[in-house]
Amino acid sequence: MHVDTGTDKLLARIEDGIGWMTYNAPERHNAISLSMQLAVPVALRAFQADPDVRVIIVHGAGGRAFVSGADISEFGEKRTSVEARAEYDKAANEAWGSWREVDKPIIAMIQGYCIGGGLLTAIQTDIRICSEGSVFGVPAAKLGLGYGYGGVEQLVALTGPAWAAEILFSARRLSAEEALQAGVVNRIVPAEQLEAAVRELAATIAANAPLTVAACKVAIREVLRDPGKRDLAKVNAMTEACFRSEDYLEGQRAFMEKRTPRFRGV
Repeated sequence: MHVDTGTDKLLARIEDGIGWMTYNAPERHNAISLSMQLAVPVALRAFQADPDVRVIIVHGAGGRAFVSGADISEFGEKRTSVEARAEYDKAANEAWGSWREVDKPIIAMIQGYCIGGGLLTAIQTDIRICSEGSVFGVPAAKLGLGYGYGGVEQLVALTGPAWAAEILFSARRLSAEEALQAGVVNRIVPAEQLEAAVRELAATIAANAPLTVAACKVAIREVLRDPGKRDLAKVNAMTEACFRSEDYLEGQRAFMEKRTPRFRGV
């Protein structure tokens, strides 16, 4: 099933319990345009609302880039005047905020360039798997851009302050191996094995109890927030819902019967 995102530059479809979101501008190395930003919340909210979607995979079309950053060709028109920048930032903020509305696991399948806004996109996901030869970086310091606190905060939380400092201050490109060392990616696989590896992981997650996976995702998210802002009541309620679910009983039965459980998310 295809989701109408309002643009052919960001595609969304649902296939066998997996929501696929594709940045689709390979001729521009999937640079993020305003139309893409506007479409991201549409796709993510459709996946979140569909009970059949267990896992989301995000990737870039063409095999040469995940996302190569913001579409700089739009900056003159859309990110120069105060008014235009405010409109662009509003759309961008809604797009970034929509990632936090999703309580389903998201995997980034990264091949090629993962630069600037591409790296920021990747770190919105829960798990990042890249191909050999992929490159990562934040070129803001070479462009004179102001890099917002939210992006810095997320990068520091992922890599620690020392790696974040090197990435931001130097604006250099990191190899896949350096990205693994910095904690940007979970693992590296050969390019020809990338999709198979991501599909295998997605299938493994999709077969697990969705209520448990969602509760764990929300708990991880709250751990990363300031202690005074954590919604522990929500985490506790979601955890308790697991114990009260039919899936919990199914898990026990399957264990005793030595068979694979069939979880339904209820």
